[in-house]
Amino acid sequence: MKQIEDYIISVPDFPQPGILFRDVTGILSDADGLKLTLDTLYKVLENVEFDIIAGLEARGFLFGVSVAEHFHKPFVPVRKKGKLPRETVEISYDLEYGQATMEVHKDAIKPGQRVVIVDDLLATGGTAKAAASLVEKLGGKVELCAFVIELFDLHGREALNGYRVESLTKFPGH
Repeated sequence: MKQIEDYIISVPDFPQPGILFRDVTGILSDADGLKLTLDTLYKVLENVEFDIIAGLEARGFLFGVSVAEHFHKPFVPVRKKGKLPRETVEISYDLEYGQATMEVHKDAIKPGQRVVIVDDLLATGGTAKAAASLVEKLGGKVELCAFVIELFDLHGREALNGYRVESLTKFPGH
């Protein structure tokens, strides 16, 4: 029986030399891999009380929408700056080489709502931490951060200290 890890494609030297990229499109392009991954996400969340799924651009959308539909919960996209059409709240955060800004619609999360953040990959944790800060800025409570892949030696869990973190697979980041 294949495991989720078997569907993840490792691509050397992408996006730059020395990086071993973990590509989730192997999961998406195989119906069995996709079903296995989504069923595993559903199992992780079956005893979690939550009101909203927040998916991080862009691959977090692919998994997050399916999870939201499965649990009959709303889906909130957390996007790069300038991509959402209505009034937003935003947060800027540091990347390895520069800075980025993410935003969410101002009315997407109400005070007290419980949120699960979904993304494909946990590396250094900066993007997920920024998303958690956006949820909290709107008065929401982060119940869980769920990832398909965790690059364990990049210490993203440490950046998310204080949040419950679940990952379906773990790989070295180097």
